[in-house]
Amino acid sequence: MGRDPSSATLEVKIHPSRDDAAVHHGQGSSPPIPPRHSQRTSPAGSSSSSSNATSRNREDREFSLFRRWIPWLVPCFVVANVVLLEKMGALVVDRVIHGEAWRLLSCMWLHGGVVHILANMLSLVFIGIRLEQEFGFVRIGFLYVISGFGGSLLSALFIQSGISVGASGALFGLLGGMLSEILINWTIYANKVAALLTLIVITLINLAVGILPHVDNFAHIGGFLSGFFLGFVFLIRPQFKWIVQRNSPSAPSSLKNRHKPYQYILWIISFLLLTSGYIIGLIFLLRGVNLNDHCSWCRYLSCVPTSLWRCDAKQVYCETSQIGNRLNITCLSNGRSELVDMPNVGFPSPLELCSQLCR
Repeated sequence: MGRDPSSATLEVKIHPSRDDAAVHHGQGSSPPIPPRHSQRTSPAGSSSSSSNATSRNREDREFSLFRRWIPWLVPCFVVANVVLLEKMGALVVDRVIHGEAWRLLSCMWLHGGVVHILANMLSLVFIGIRLEQEFGFVRIGFLYVISGFGGSLLSALFIQSGISVGASGALFGLLGGMLSEILINWTIYANKVAALLTLIVITLINLAVGILPHVDNFAHIGGFLSGFFLGFVFLIRPQFKWIVQRNSPSAPSSLKNRHKPYQYILWIISFLLLTSGYIIGLIFLLRGVNLNDHCSWCRYLSCVPTSLWRCDAKQVYCETSQIGNRLNITCLSNGRSELVDMPNVGFPSPLELCSQLCR
């Protein structure tokens, strides 16, 4: 699950004015178009370089007019992406606390961009197909969704600002399920040690990537732990000898139990731990508990500060309203506001303005 980088610095709500001069969302006014130069007949003896210079000047004006809108194009895309994700069901902890707990499930079906969704879906294909072939779509479907819910729950308990989307928690749940499936069905595997070590290495590498900024590693950890316990519940297999005895009526009926005792023990312990963890986590979340207040070092599980990046960037939130070609930006944390003209060349983006106002 990726945490939207833009959401870590800015939350923008568009409130267009209702008067006739207002520019409604999606209907932005374009800058005034300079009048075309009237075509005049060149006097006799004028050189072609004069007309070429006039043409270049016209192109320079048009390019200059286009350049002044570049700093607003990408920020507007970022703002639209954040607003759309929030409307569609991204994980926003404040809204979850105020009655929108369904966001814990809906956020796993949203992604922050093409690269984000392609990376997750490729991982899903490589991991999920083998599991579905062996255990069926019902059990793997439940494991995927419940693991994604667990990842969202742990993320909401530790990261309570910004917006989070993505299926990474559910994918880590599949990895955790594969690991527990090897452990609970230990006796039926031939190369179990090699398979176990391979899964552990893959999981550690993916969790190590989560220490980068703007990556929601708590969702990865929560999804992995949920999938690990769910694997003991959903992916348990009967003993090989029991299967042979069942398929061969002539075989002696010396084996009566379908599963071994240690399989039943792991099933019960995992079910109790998972159920109690979900109940306690939901109670804490709906009461607005921030687990960072009770665990000072846990923040390093999601981001480790280095000389290349920082993890303690201050969260700033701004509200904007647009009237004509002017933009009013208000910092929600300190109430400071500024009215600016949009088409100024070299003018800072809304992200930069919000950061300046909230200092």
